Amino acid sequence: MADAIFATGRRKTAVARVRILPGTGKIEVNGKDLSSYFMNPTLEHEVTAPFRITGTEGKFDLYVNVQGGGLSGQAGACKHGVARALTLADESLRPILKKAGFLTRDPRMKERKKYGLKKARRAPQFSKR
Repeated sequence: MADAIFATGRRKTAVARVRILPGTGKIEVNGKDLSSYFMNPTLEHEVTAPFRITGTEGKFDLYVNVQGGGLSGQAGACKHGVARALTLADESLRPILKKAGFLTRDPRMKERKKYGLKKARRAPQFSKR
């Protein structure tokens, strides 16, 4: 377990490449500190949720390279990647993470725009005269 563990997490159009190492709990996202990358505390909370639920806070250093999508999707991708990496690090954590739903890739994506409409379902304004 002294070696790095790699995993991939996905959410919407964001992809997170996650690397965890045994360490002190340092978290780095795209070369920045967690709180300076995800300014919103809710998103920070989401990224660290797998550590909290498994009781492994401060036991691993986390390095994430995330791209695509917006900040919310990127946070979700990070969470998914961290959960996958933790299961590779310790198989006994799998039931906890699975029950919390962290190992399931959220399949919800933006619906495609249809021709004749303004958005996926939004029709142009109707004018009677």
